[in-house]
Amino acid sequence: MRLTQLLFSKIGKYSKDFSNLPDRYIKRAMEQVEWKNPKGIQYKANAVIKRTKYKFGMHRPWTAEFREENSPGVYHAKVFVEPIKKWSFFRGDRVEVLVGKDKGKQGIVKQIVQERNWVTVEGLNCVLEKMGERKDFAGVHMQMEKPLLVTNQVALVDPSDLQATSVEWRFTEDGSEVRVSTRTGRIIPIPATAEETVDYKTKATYKEQPKDTKANDVTQITFEPGLKTFEMDIMDVMNIKEDRIPAKYYWY
Repeated sequence: MRLTQLLFSKIGKYSKDFSNLPDRYIKRAMEQVEWKNPKGIQYKANAVIKRTKYKFGMHRPWTAEFREENSPGVYHAKVFVEPIKKWSFFRGDRVEVLVGKDKGKQGIVKQIVQERNWVTVEGLNCVLEKMGERKDFAGVHMQMEKPLLVTNQVALVDPSDLQATSVEWRFTEDGSEVRVSTRTGRIIPIPATAEETVDYKTKATYKEQPKDTKANDVTQITFEPGLKTFEMDIMDVMNIKEDRIPAKYYWY
């Protein structure tokens, strides 16, 4: 299978679902302008060169750590990622580790980094990392889960017999797309925790906040386009009449 280099700007859908952040905010947070023309009539307007390729890791694109890792001048070795046509791993899935010291153990998927084909498994494939070391403080050791490749380092567990299996996507009679174990032919349902975000456990139990747009307001038409400027629109709303006569001007 053809490999693609891991330097791209598109973020995986399942990588950002848990954050529940708007796409426009993520795009603005990770944006890096390499060159912008100065202001002036002698310069071409809106000539901007933006960075289009990034190195993705465990730090999410809207964090300061990601910006530091991708700051100008930082060298990154080439990394190649195997393209996956249909993503099959979700938060809350039970998987079995196929490599390393925890080989054969099963755990729950905790985080997804789709850009690198990574998942972290809760409590497995851990290392101790020293954090907070300073001159007057020795620091503390924390246990951190390291990522595992979904292509060859973890496998989904069939809930019917709790054994590792490969999966494929199929359609049911009613047209729903489901994951099916290639070994037993049984459906592996997507866990309910897959829709969990930092804001709610499930969409149905989310309580509207004072600054949220109400569901009823979404269906209402609050803007009707017209052949007038913004200033003219405001004047119509406030019943302001323009009675001044503009001075004549000429083009030469």
